[in-house]
Amino acid sequence: MNHADVLIVGAGVVGLAHALAAAKHGLKVVVFERNIHAVGASIRNFGMIWPIGQPIGSLYQRALKAREIWTEIAPKAGVHLDRCGSLHLAYRTDEMAVLEEFFETTHSKYSTQLLTPSEVAEKSPAAIVKGLLGAVWSPTEMTVDPREAIWKIPGFLSEAYGVEFKFGTVVTEISDGKMIAGGEPWTGDRIFVCSGADFETLYPEIYKTSGITKVKLQMMRSVPQPNHWRLGPSLCGGLTLTHYAAFAHCQSLIALKERIASETPHFLQWGIHVMMSQNGAGELVIGDSHEYGLNPDPFDRSKINQYVLDYLKKFATVPALNIAETWHGIYAKLPGQTDLIVHPEPNVTIVNALGGAGMTLSFGLAEEIMANLT
Repeated sequence: MNHADVLIVGAGVVGLAHALAAAKHGLKVVVFERNIHAVGASIRNFGMIWPIGQPIGSLYQRALKAREIWTEIAPKAGVHLDRCGSLHLAYRTDEMAVLEEFFETTHSKYSTQLLTPSEVAEKSPAAIVKGLLGAVWSPTEMTVDPREAIWKIPGFLSEAYGVEFKFGTVVTEISDGKMIAGGEPWTGDRIFVCSGADFETLYPEIYKTSGITKVKLQMMRSVPQPNHWRLGPSLCGGLTLTHYAAFAHCQSLIALKERIASETPHFLQWGIHVMMSQNGAGELVIGDSHEYGLNPDPFDRSKINQYVLDYLKKFATVPALNIAETWHGIYAKLPGQTDLIVHPEPNVTIVNALGGAGMTLSFGLAEEIMANLT
């Protein structure tokens, strides 16, 4: 019978992170992916490593650890990594109030700076200065192209650590330390189920009782920017302040949310907040929306993309905003929690529902989980 120290289901970012963490401990690792390449949420996002979105404490430290690992493995895997940082821009007084409160209460922890409009102009060729009240600059954010990263890292793991990948191989059963993959039996000392939004196949009853759901997001990519123009820091506006847990403690957020609900209820209806990053090919990645439910609508809505673009144009201007691609992604989320980590039977661990923060947290989380098991 086929055997390895560690068997991993899923070659998205969560599965790859656990493969790396296990291989660093000298364990023999085999990763099973049902598709020829990973095509789920891990390749359908901004590619942002985004510590600034995580609240101070264990999650922020996890994000910083993941950032450290990305910095180590990206060049070895041939993945373009941009240490671009981020700018949160404020054009309304309620947005600026949140940024000021956030900075005053957390800057010693996040190493952020509160910038004037002229200082923003020095950092960003894209941020619109007219009407700008100020911004928070954070140096910790980085960007990769998720398609490049998720498809190249397996080759790096194979070459550097001997991790074996079984692409196009569906895992249909796990029981008593045994697994059926592609019709063949396998045994493993440890099994990790990192199957993302495809959580109905294995342990369906556990997922059913967990309260887990799915989130659909719509996103866009521009054509490559002309003349090697670079965005610099990733950009976001006031809507983003209502999205990330890092800002949740700010009392001034109440007024901002009330104003958004009153003036632009469609942003709440579709869970829209607007961010923009740039990959190594010069393409701008723009999004996104959030629709919740176990059966996401397979059809995209052009009005959502238009809402995003219209809002983007209020805080950023770029040489070429021609949209080359649109798509949607679906990820797993457990409302009220940051992840789902369950041990359904001895030596089997389900790791799921990182809630859209897989690129930011997975490598740090995998280190923690592996340290607790070895």
